[in-house]
Amino acid sequence: MTILAAILTGALLTLAAVILRGRYAAFPAQRPADYSKGPQFDLRHHLSGPILCEGVIYGPTGRVTSRFVADMHGTWDGNTGTLAETFRYDSGTVQDRAWTMRLGNDGSIAATAPDVVGTGTGRAEGSAVVLQYRIKLTPEAGGHELDVIDWMYLMDNGTIMNRSQFRKFGIKVAELVATMRRVPAPIGTPAE
Repeated sequence: MTILAAILTGALLTLAAVILRGRYAAFPAQRPADYSKGPQFDLRHHLSGPILCEGVIYGPTGRVTSRFVADMHGTWDGNTGTLAETFRYDSGTVQDRAWTMRLGNDGSIAATAPDVVGTGTGRAEGSAVVLQYRIKLTPEAGGHELDVIDWMYLMDNGTIMNRSQFRKFGIKVAELVATMRRVPAPIGTPAE
């Protein structure tokens, strides 16, 4: 084997290891069954009523590019729900989104929103929910379509930890980390 062939073989093996690690040992490699133990995440309960969400968005270099606070409100009629969201970013930008979610009896999820291309699909199992979809950014944000993997993890105290990765052509371009907590009803008002 020539030196050039050895170098090329080494480079190809390294590239293959990086690709396989990204698919089988990183964030995208999670499966809902990995979270079958712990508190049971029921979207109809945990994404119902007023919810406060606080988070950050990391850019492609791993630095925080944006911070946000969002007010959310979930309503359900059987297995069909709406999650209305109003995001307030540190830039002063305000963004509204309304998800419509349909839950299957097998834990499957179908979700749509005005800025989602087609229908997002996912699954709730145990203490976690995963949702995959393609989102179209606003023209001010470049108008790109990004593939999203959105994981939500229910903590023992009812807080939801949310981690999402955004990819373009398979390359991670952003990541979101946030907490979601139900807002307690004022004293003297009936709980939802």
